Amino acid sequence: MPQVSLTVNGKHATVEVEARTLLVELLRGNLGLTGTHVGCDTSQCGACVVHVDGQSVKSCTMLAVQADGASVTTIEGLAAADGTLHPMQAMFREFHALQCGFCTPGMVMSAIDLVRSHPEGLTEAQIRHGLEGNLCRCTGYHNIVKAIAAAWPLMQDRQPAIAAE
Repeated sequence: MPQVSLTVNGKHATVEVEARTLLVELLRGNLGLTGTHVGCDTSQCGACVVHVDGQSVKSCTMLAVQADGASVTTIEGLAAADGTLHPMQAMFREFHALQCGFCTPGMVMSAIDLVRSHPEGLTEAQIRHGLEGNLCRCTGYHNIVKAIAAAWPLMQDRQPAIAAE
């Protein structure tokens, strides 16, 4: 079986996997990072979004061997070591941008990439368009859009958001 060596949330890991293992399976099953969710197995819902070398990727569409040598960030890797939430996480909490929470990890990861790719700012239409690959069945997206808009200036200043309680 092939070995995959990668850095996940700042920690190096080498895992032996079957060649057909998906990145989401490696993260959840082999590394115990269950914040990345499997929602549909068809890349339609976005619950499995992680960052691979700084870009959002639906981890249910990527083989683990394709991540060999890569740096992967999951929802578990966003908060600072002292518990300070990433600005996007803090704004999702502040604006009540979640209900059941199932889509939230993938939504947050996608939103961070969306903000990073628009340093000049984001309109509501751009935010809604940028989230088209992420499904939420609970919220209606209104508060998610508000949270992303509020996180944008915080992320530009790179200020810590809110310490965990």
